[in-house]
Amino acid sequence: QVQLQESGPGLVKPSQTLSLTCTVSGGSITTDFYYWSWIRQSPGKGLEWLGLIGYDGSTYYSPSLKSRTSISRDTTKNQFSLQLSSVTPDDTAVYYCGRGVTTTPDYWGQGTQVTVSS
Repeated sequence: QVQLQESGPGLVKPSQTLSLTCTVSGGSITTDFYYWSWIRQSPGKGLEWLGLIGYDGSTYYSPSLKSRTSISRDTTKNQFSLQLSSVTPDDTAVYYCGRGVTTTPDYWGQGTQVTVSS
């Protein structure tokens, strides 16, 4: 069974870049037809899909965040990463990584809290 684990700083200063990594076990991020997503949930808000990287390395981003978002992968470590630039307190959220055959994951990490504050 695939397992995902998010990691990264829990506190980021405004205007800096948020960087998170998702480490995958129990399955390869290059396995055909799987998509590896980043999703967040801000306080009092619903889930927001940020973007994904596909089994073939293709990337897709939420239009509203596309200018600030970058997703990459390291196939040698079976990891994929999120970078969100120019963060503000509105980017404070629990960030999740997940795997699915669509933009909606069927397997999720446990989530990691990221707070944007000076």
